[in-house]
Amino acid sequence: MMNIGWISRRSSLKAAAAAVALMMFAGFTPATANDDDRSYGRGHGRGEWVTAWGTSYQRTSTTTLTDATIRMIVRPTLGGDRIRIRIDNTFGGSDLQIGTASVGERIQGPLLAEDSIRVLTFDGSTSVTVPVGGVVYSDPVNLRVGAQQDLGVSLHVMGSITPSEDANGFTTNYYTEDAGGDQTRNESGETFTQTTVSRWFVKAVDVMPHEPASAIVALADSITDGTCTTVDANERWEDIVAQRFDFLNTANNGADKTGRGRKRQDDTYNRAIVNEGIAGNTVLTGETLTEFPPVDNPPGLERLERDVFSHSGVSHVVLFEGTNDIRREATADELIAGMKEIIRRVKAEGLEIIGTTIIPRHNRPPVEGNSGWNEEKTAIRNQVNAWIRHEADFDAVIDFDKIVRDPRNPDLLKPEFNCGDGIHPSPYGYYVMGKSVNLGIFK
Repeated sequence: MMNIGWISRRSSLKAAAAAVALMMFAGFTPATANDDDRSYGRGHGRGEWVTAWGTSYQRTSTTTLTDATIRMIVRPTLGGDRIRIRIDNTFGGSDLQIGTASVGERIQGPLLAEDSIRVLTFDGSTSVTVPVGGVVYSDPVNLRVGAQQDLGVSLHVMGSITPSEDANGFTTNYYTEDAGGDQTRNESGETFTQTTVSRWFVKAVDVMPHEPASAIVALADSITDGTCTTVDANERWEDIVAQRFDFLNTANNGADKTGRGRKRQDDTYNRAIVNEGIAGNTVLTGETLTEFPPVDNPPGLERLERDVFSHSGVSHVVLFEGTNDIRREATADELIAGMKEIIRRVKAEGLEIIGTTIIPRHNRPPVEGNSGWNEEKTAIRNQVNAWIRHEADFDAVIDFDKIVRDPRNPDLLKPEFNCGDGIHPSPYGYYVMGKSVNLGIFK
């Protein structure tokens, strides 16, 4: 593998694999609606679906919803003329009964733009039941959406259910009080009196861009999920990368928010970024790791199908994990073996995979329920990073370790990049990380 500066590239995009209609893994059940309109494959041509936004569910929420409407705020990173919404009930406490669903253009808070609401249907029906572990896609909706434009996806949840949850969405979402009924067509949002920074049920947004495009999926932990970022500020490192793609895509091709414009000269920058980060996530399974702290979400090896391969139009995967495995006493050989397996499986799908070095973590004494961090774990981190840079079969490497480490002590975060816990970057640190990525590795 060639290594140029802090980012390297090895090969051009591999040939697209054939479309896969059904995918299975523990905890993932294929869609139960509109299978005839599903395009799971790796195609990146005009008129093909591309996942433009996504999130990872990690557990069952402690909140119970009863005859309530939720309004989840999502921000596609790629524009298009048509969209569809993916709904997952991965960890739901019971079958999810949706009476009505809609999508609209968000102004601020729960307020939606006038006349922008579109009622969602599922195989032509306005209602749908998603079984525990199940997935559905809405029918396509004609709604012109721009990259970085907020949408409000509203679901009327009938009966009672504890939702599947991403507890660290760092986005304010809204819901009504119990017995609030169907508020999916409510533009003003005045009935959405409850807020949460968790995400519920809405797993992904697919767009149909006017020009060829593809999606980059970040399979990652809290440093991608957004820990230490500001709620609603969209300042994660991958948010910065997505904004850079949009700026360059527009500047190079004269495109408006749907991709329409003068003749496209280069589609290098027509890329969506899908955030599949989970706080505390590991590469390895709980059987390999110690329980300090307990592993409470599906590891990378077990969520490739659900969080990567099931998305539409994927061309690249960024693997940014490992720190939580080392914290739980994984050896370098164990972690490298797990990463090798992810590399193998991603390449078997015809995708390119980008490796990311593990950033510094400050020493912390062990406490009850947490084994902490020490010099021995830093040595393992450095050993794994050396493998990532020089030996791993990645198609490219993003060396975030070199970006955020303190030049006076490379085993620590640079002070202005440390959000205060010795683990996560500050908002400025995330910005510098996102700015450092060479977009050419995704060509």
